[in-house]
Amino acid sequence: MPGRCIFAAFLALALVFAMLWMERRLVPPEEPLPETVRLLRDGEVTELPLEQYLVGVVAAEMPADFEPEALKAQAVAARTYTLYCRDSKRHADADVCADYRCCQAWRDGAEADPRVRRAVEETAGEYLRFDGQAAFTAFHSSSAGFTEDCAAIWGGAPYLVSVSSPENADSVPNYVTHAERSPLDFRDTLLSVSPDADFTGAPETWIGKITRDASGRVSEAVLGGAVFTGVKLRELFSLRSTAFGLAYEDGVFRFTVVGFGHGVGMSQYGANVMAAQGADYRAILAHYYPGTELVSL
Repeated sequence: MPGRCIFAAFLALALVFAMLWMERRLVPPEEPLPETVRLLRDGEVTELPLEQYLVGVVAAEMPADFEPEALKAQAVAARTYTLYCRDSKRHADADVCADYRCCQAWRDGAEADPRVRRAVEETAGEYLRFDGQAAFTAFHSSSAGFTEDCAAIWGGAPYLVSVSSPENADSVPNYVTHAERSPLDFRDTLLSVSPDADFTGAPETWIGKITRDASGRVSEAVLGGAVFTGVKLRELFSLRSTAFGLAYEDGVFRFTVVGFGHGVGMSQYGANVMAAQGADYRAILAHYYPGTELVSL
């Protein structure tokens, strides 16, 4: 009997320590979330309440008629990205700007749809953390079956790896798009950045080997004997993504492009499909940012 009592006492103590350990893991960071954010817009810096700013971001970044859980996932991703931009001191006199090419899109949320406001309010104080810091929660419009590994564009991040994404042509407007260029335009555009490329042969011989990464996107393409990255080709020809095919047909170079955006992190249309299939915002965030932890203040 004494042995059993001692064992029971040790078991109870172990349970207490386990509960304390789990509770410790959920303790928020010592530094609280900022109450305001300094927004750079049109050359001027304006200070706004953080949650008010986020309403404007979600309203600008995601359609209000998306599933509620997708809107919540967007709200958390936007809040996290705001903290990431602030911590990385991207701007000298501001925390974040309203240019989507640099930080996040934003518009005045004064007349925002109630569904957008609700998504921000119901996730108030929540953000994603990795290794004690706000995560780099990149997001994009839609992917071609898989998201892109961050290492292919900006350098690796353990939680920004390629994962499956469920959207398709039935769930995304303009999921597949086309862009055509005449041989002269195609040649001159490429020569503008690679003067040593050789386009002396017939146009049908200009396309060489096209290499794709694990997500199916073009990593490199040999054109006119010169090597171009998929990212550079997307920029040069204003393509919607690097998930494209290229062929010379009927006298023109034809790009067939799938999805929209850089492909890293959360796919917004993918999140919407997941939400429609029953996933909540926590599951969506865990899928697109594996290894991060959701912090709630």
